[in-house]
Amino acid sequence: MNKKVPIRQCVGCREMYSKKELIRIIRTPEDEILVDATGKKNGRGAYICPKRECFFLAVKNKGLERSLKTAIPKEFFERFEKEMEKFDT
Repeated sequence: MNKKVPIRQCVGCREMYSKKELIRIIRTPEDEILVDATGKKNGRGAYICPKRECFFLAVKNKGLERSLKTAIPKEFFERFEKEMEKFDT
């Protein structure tokens, strides 16, 4: 039997990808915004492609803020942009 592959939408480009291809960002119950490398942390999640363009689109169209239902501090975006350099394709 084939296992069903979970599909998620990137908050930047709005394209659908398998969950494993995307980076998960969560808002924890304590209202912290974190990058969830394991994909299993507790909290409200949003997914983004590992591409710079998608990150900038997500910031511009407030896709992350909408998905996480909270305002996101500028410091998080600056920190995340540095982390994106590791993933950038």
